[in-house]
Amino acid sequence: MAEWLREVSVGEWYQSGGEPFEIVGVDAKAEIVLVQYFDGTLEEYDFDSWGELNARPCAPPEDYSGALDMEREDFNADSSDESGSGRWDNPLDLLDTRYP
Repeated sequence: MAEWLREVSVGEWYQSGGEPFEIVGVDAKAEIVLVQYFDGTLEEYDFDSWGELNARPCAPPEDYSGALDMEREDFNADSSDESGSGRWDNPLDLLDTRYP
């Protein structure tokens, strides 16, 4: 087994010149590293290509909106909603309103 393979594990984030990516699979038998980019794109690298990639560990993105194909505004709650902002702050508060 290649020495570098011991350093690589699923869930780690790397960057190689451009967009960061996460390792989502390593198949030592088939000699493949499967990565997923922030936008959700999957790509396979054989062990030789991985070595040439010169990928370096990096921090994961602050949010995962890229893989969800959503704009940041789409998944943020609208604070002007009539149902009340913060209604999910404490799920136990819902018990009082549903079951008096």
